[in-house]
Amino acid sequence: MARPGMDSISPMFVVTDVNRTAAFYREKLGFEKAYPDPEIDSFFATMRRDGVMIFFKSQSGVNPVPNSSLHPRLKWDAYVYVPDPDALAAELASNGLEFHKPLGDTSEGLRGFEVRDPDGYVLFFGRPVPPKHENA
Repeated sequence: MARPGMDSISPMFVVTDVNRTAAFYREKLGFEKAYPDPEIDSFFATMRRDGVMIFFKSQSGVNPVPNSSLHPRLKWDAYVYVPDPDALAAELASNGLEFHKPLGDTSEGLRGFEVRDPDGYVLFFGRPVPPKHENA
């Protein structure tokens, strides 16, 4: 019997202002509103870009807790696999995005960049660095 597959995962971030967060993801990262219209429903929104979907939720008296606020080594809240991080970085730079960490190769063997959103969540957009082949 074949093992059932999984297609994607969608994190939920607790945010202070759903409208502000949705605007950042739309204007700077190229996401679109999936549900509902954040201008109507200001406590929950779903944003989507291609196969990536993120939920945002706001609750009175509940503050965002990005991983990095718990410990400096817990630097990312989400890893977004992208096949061409160089092209995406160029697109987002043209949207006026200020990168948290610019495009480059990491010590973990990844190529990509970091973005910090208005509530401090850090997303890494990238992919593994292809292995280098030595000529014999």
